[in-house]
Amino acid sequence: MVKLSDSIKNLKGIGPKKEKLFHKLGIYSLEDLLLYYPRRYEDSSKIVRISNAIIGEKNTFKVRIISKLQNRRIRKGLTLTSFLAEDGSGEAELSFFNAFYLNSKIKIGSEYLVYGKAEFFRGRISISSPEIEDIHNLKKLGKISPIYNLTEGLNNFAFENAISQIINLNLFEENLPEEILRKYSLINKNHAIKSIHYPSSRKNYIQARERLIYEELFLFELSILKNKFQNERRDAIKFEIKDKVFNFIKDLPFKLTKGQQNVVDEIFSDMKKGKSINRLIQGDVGSGKTIIAIIIMYLAYLNGYQSSIMAPTEILAKQHFKSFVELLEPLGVKIALLIGSTTKSAKRDILDNLEMGSIDILIGTHALIEENVIFRKLGVNVIDEQHRFGVLQRNMLQNKNKKAATIVMSATPIPRSLSLVLYADLDISIIKTMPLGRKPIKTIAINENMLDKALNFIKSELSKNRQAYVICSLIEENEDYENLQAVEKVYDELKSFFSGYSLGLLHGKMKADEKNKIMTQFAENKINLLVSTTVVEVGVNVPNASVIMIYNAERFGLSTLHQLRGRVGRGEYQSYCILYNLSKSEVSWERMKIMTDSNDGFYIANKDLELRGFGDILGTRQSGMPNLRLADPFRDEIILKYATEDVKNILEEDPNLESKKYFYLNREIADFYSDLN
Repeated sequence: MVKLSDSIKNLKGIGPKKEKLFHKLGIYSLEDLLLYYPRRYEDSSKIVRISNAIIGEKNTFKVRIISKLQNRRIRKGLTLTSFLAEDGSGEAELSFFNAFYLNSKIKIGSEYLVYGKAEFFRGRISISSPEIEDIHNLKKLGKISPIYNLTEGLNNFAFENAISQIINLNLFEENLPEEILRKYSLINKNHAIKSIHYPSSRKNYIQARERLIYEELFLFELSILKNKFQNERRDAIKFEIKDKVFNFIKDLPFKLTKGQQNVVDEIFSDMKKGKSINRLIQGDVGSGKTIIAIIIMYLAYLNGYQSSIMAPTEILAKQHFKSFVELLEPLGVKIALLIGSTTKSAKRDILDNLEMGSIDILIGTHALIEENVIFRKLGVNVIDEQHRFGVLQRNMLQNKNKKAATIVMSATPIPRSLSLVLYADLDISIIKTMPLGRKPIKTIAINENMLDKALNFIKSELSKNRQAYVICSLIEENEDYENLQAVEKVYDELKSFFSGYSLGLLHGKMKADEKNKIMTQFAENKINLLVSTTVVEVGVNVPNASVIMIYNAERFGLSTLHQLRGRVGRGEYQSYCILYNLSKSEVSWERMKIMTDSNDGFYIANKDLELRGFGDILGTRQSGMPNLRLADPFRDEIILKYATEDVKNILEEDPNLESKKYFYLNREIADFYSDLN
């Protein structure tokens, strides 16, 4: 019996070499193959008369071949074969290059279907290199044909051959409840899969697309909201809001902004109610999220609970450790740092003390989620720069104590409408105000004519004992992107320009120890100018850095540019961002203008969404989401709204999907979560 999980190697025509080509596309099983949808279609189903041909576009004609016009060699390696065809409304010339074999295949007086681009040449319709098939033996023409995104060595014919072997086997079980199908008149899953690959008509294609878009958004929201429903029913810790925490806030060397205070109040309100806490704190770069984490963890300490904070990099973990020690150690709070470079003996001591309850706050990287990290009484988990972690990693930390409050923090601005889609399982707090005294970063965009001036400006900042970043998008030069500035090449060029200053090179292919060493030297001002790829986007806090220059700024999304810009402006000095745009297109300069006009990350994120669409931004949620192959939550906002309401109604009725009618739906979601674990 054929199953969706069967390997594609069982299909005819797929040997070891071809199997590897399919693997390059992420296709291993029959299910992968069926869910690999066409990127576009060739529609040769609508036949037009020659007299009604749409010039400059592809048309389908039903013609009779009248005569052969040409059959000659134009030059070495190029031959021309042409025929005259008619359909009763007019005549057309069909021209084929390097196709002498057609002399024996195309018969004078016979009828053919022809599909190709119509041009007007020398007084009549001319169609160059059309597809042509005998009207009595049609295989590809006269229908809507799928065209797939493929890899070199794998053609569309081979892909269609594989699909055609299983498309009629009805391998999918219906996962949507019957009442949903009836409610929206949706076609069943197998019909939709067949029709998305081989639509019989435009109407049939629309039916398939609507069904699959609804299903994707339904499963998307179900995967998120099922967690939320279960979390809300979970026992949680009830914290007492002690006076000491208010004294701590009052004694801080700075005053909380209104935005920070609002977020603290929201979290305190949940904590004292004993409500299960899963909250996202969103704040622009430098908005002051870390102090909120410190306050919440101090309250947990006052209630006798331990806390943890997980950061994506050792540099960021060390920065947190320094901040926490400075503010909390004088109050008796025991804080430890657990990172990849922690020695074995130190790690053993930390783990022993943690399990005994002698450590109140543990700060670290992925090392925190290891099985041997055991807390005596865990009360609060904080995950910083959460988009750098997958769902599995976050769940592993939460599983240390499912009653503990979980707070995730992100400096990646996401429009609120998008947050409600991506983080429907979390309560959302947004810090909109920036700390007092923070100077806005001055941003300018330059072209190659202004490069020397920009570099001299950076030199003038270095002469004041400031530091600077130069960011590039590639590690090595690539002939496919000849205008991109490779980081190693730029580093070599700048060494001579900035002679007398210390330069550092940083990129993702370096070993972790090398990267940490370079970043530590930069943080200690032993490196004046850091030439780097986007690995500095997260977790670098160097208050002395006052300039960042981004080469090939046109290659980055606006949100990424804003994140990179946030590496400066973290100290007392006026800071600058220089966007080096090598593109001459109007669109790229319009994008630069958005950056130079605003320092508001949420405004920029909205603009980024408008320009790039939902798909690219979705990476902020990372792993742990069903794939959206066809759906776009913003384009398909109405469908998403209906799907979300349907999900909520089902979960209200049956939170664990135990009813018989949800059997296949429950199994699909269960398989999804088992893949994560």
